[in-house]
Amino acid sequence: MEKNELLLMAVKAADDKRAEDIVVLNMKGISLIADYFLICHGNSDKQVQAIANELKDKAEETGYHVRRMEGYDEGKWVLIDLGDVVAHVFHRDERTYYNLERLWGDAPTVDVQSELTP
Repeated sequence: MEKNELLLMAVKAADDKRAEDIVVLNMKGISLIADYFLICHGNSDKQVQAIANELKDKAEETGYHVRRMEGYDEGKWVLIDLGDVVAHVFHRDERTYYNLERLWGDAPTVDVQSELTP
């Protein structure tokens, strides 16, 4: 699976579980961790967990190995490492507190919303 296909799959999986304010940061040349950070949030612990489950399930369905998932039990900030794409699924309050978009403010955003509209 190519990076762009993996990214699009992750965005659609988050959107399918009604993740809010989906943002993708292009981390190429900025971070050695991944090429893309997907950032989104849910409004409850259960929704955060549902979004994380959907990301994991869709990745595995397409034959992609989830390298690591952290924070699932708490449901406040779940990190899903898909290799080239790292997804950060926050509870709304945690997202505001950590504000990764500001922390990585030098990273350009990727327009993925156009891919979600039919």
